[in-house]
Amino acid sequence: MTATARTRPGVRSLAALITGALATGGLAAAGATALQPQEARASSHREAPLISGDPLHDNTDVYAFVSPDKPDTTTLIANWIPFEEPAGGPNFYPFAEGSQHDIHIDSDGDGQGDLLYRWTFDTRTRSGDTFLYNTGPVSSLDDPDLNVTQSYDIDLLKLKDQKVVSTTKIANDLPVAPSNVGKASMPDYKTLRKQAIRQVEGSGQAFAGQADDPFFLDLRVFDLLYGGDLSEVGRDTLAGYNTNTIALQVPTASLRQSAKQPIVGVWSTTQRKNADGKWTQVSRLGSPLVNEVVVPQKDKDRFNASHPWNDADFLPYVTEPELPKLLESIYKLPAPKEPRDDLVSVFLTGVKGLTQPPDVRPAEMLRLNTSVKPTDAPKRLGVLDGDNAGFPNGRRLTDDVVDIELQAVEGELLGNKNDLGDAVNANDVKFGDTFPYVALPASGSRGPLTEKQSGDDTSKSALDGGALSGNASSTSESGSDDTLVIASATAGVAGVLLIGLGLAWWRGRMRRRGQL
Repeated sequence: MTATARTRPGVRSLAALITGALATGGLAAAGATALQPQEARASSHREAPLISGDPLHDNTDVYAFVSPDKPDTTTLIANWIPFEEPAGGPNFYPFAEGSQHDIHIDSDGDGQGDLLYRWTFDTRTRSGDTFLYNTGPVSSLDDPDLNVTQSYDIDLLKLKDQKVVSTTKIANDLPVAPSNVGKASMPDYKTLRKQAIRQVEGSGQAFAGQADDPFFLDLRVFDLLYGGDLSEVGRDTLAGYNTNTIALQVPTASLRQSAKQPIVGVWSTTQRKNADGKWTQVSRLGSPLVNEVVVPQKDKDRFNASHPWNDADFLPYVTEPELPKLLESIYKLPAPKEPRDDLVSVFLTGVKGLTQPPDVRPAEMLRLNTSVKPTDAPKRLGVLDGDNAGFPNGRRLTDDVVDIELQAVEGELLGNKNDLGDAVNANDVKFGDTFPYVALPASGSRGPLTEKQSGDDTSKSALDGGALSGNASSTSESGSDDTLVIASATAGVAGVLLIGLGLAWWRGRMRRRGQL
């Protein structure tokens, strides 16, 4: 039986009028807010339905390259948690506890891991009696004012036919660099980053912590491929967002099979326990954008749970790709003839003579020829532009993988020369010259402590309701903020007036009926 609320007609009318008045004010304010930058809702990182609802376990990118400043070592980088808004407190962005964050190495080309580096994280909270992530300015990783801290272990597993042969702990209880709360909380974040770089067993070094998201691209590709008329390009959708990074630099000799077989395959995964307490793989990443724009909706979750040695299951999506057909439909660009064996070399086997190991088993992963020395002048298009140290030979932070893959999909390797791209050619923040190479994370600061930038809200104060401080000039940037304040105030006044008129009308009606 459904309960029904019974209300006198006059009261119902008054409630409706008040609700309408408040809604009018809310809509007006919302209209002004819409002039501000909107939150991004889609990401190449959120590549499959299930993992998009589980950002802590979402492995967003993986990189592998010969270290430019230490060419006898190889650097491995993997990122988790997409679209970290820098001011996203009070909990900010810890690594997932009770989960396994893995980087796999295939040193013989059979599609199976021979080495596995595994990160596990632990969280400690000094005081549960405060809502604060930090209770004062933090100057070091062991500062008592850093209320929530994380540490991690790294285990190196050696495998044979996917069975563990040996396990060695190469790092124990190393500190994680915290989320960059802001300049009042972390006035010298660069020092915290440096303190989080630690030596590990085997002459390597490791880092775990927050970083600027190094992936640069315009995600409006999903708006029917850049707006249907190429009008939606040139904006780095990930600019200003952070991610959680793990980085490991180890002697190259410890990764490859031998100097004669220097090619290694690299991919990363995340495992967590299911309801039955069993480990379950929920995220997988090798080459960028494969699960986003190669694998269709029906198989995205299956791909995330799969293993490279079974990638023959997904072969038709590579040899008969959807993307060139869409480009032909929307932009009348002729799609190359199928089957696309050229893309098999890019995504599955490696490029012959460069990144293809002998007796290779087709499998989706990054493939890195560790014998190719880094260049002093890397080219963003990598191998396509004659720079054999770049993607698809591994992946460097500066490689423009979106443009490379768009051009490859449209047949660049078949002689169909083209200059397709999203007009985002570099990251919005400069990368570092030394390990861990990723840029410092964007600060969560708001208020006068941040460096004032045109159009930023950092010249406002919470003590005066967000009004501009000092004698701010009436520029177009501040004008948009004033518009929001004025529109909100006007909407509020309009709502109050409507409520007053409604009350007067209702009281008059009740008098005429003799109910007052």
